[in-house]
Amino acid sequence: MAALSAILACAVLGGLAVFQGALVTGAPLGRMAWGGQHEVLPTRLRIASAVSIALYALFAYVALARADLAAPLVSHGFTSVLIWVLTAYFTVGVVVNGISRSKPERLIMTPTALVLAALYLVISLS
Repeated sequence: MAALSAILACAVLGGLAVFQGALVTGAPLGRMAWGGQHEVLPTRLRIASAVSIALYALFAYVALARADLAAPLVSHGFTSVLIWVLTAYFTVGVVVNGISRSKPERLIMTPTALVLAALYLVISLS
């Protein structure tokens, strides 16, 4: 179950990375991210979107490593701690996205964060 959850989490994170990449390039999708205050993101939020892409890659690696689908670069114990930290991070993301003033962000990112929180919880418990 952990392997399937890790693969699904990577798929969701990949979709988010594509979305963030679109934001970096100036796509008018800003209402769905970063509080939804900008149609096209300003430079500082484009930089944050670029950083997010790198973080998503790290998050995906942690899920894959914890599910024994990627070679471990750190100890199993450290990966176990990281997976719980990410589970908590995505759980907080559900709340933060859920209270966003942006309706598109609430409608799209809240369930996305909920799916990731659930998938990371399954991986954490494995």
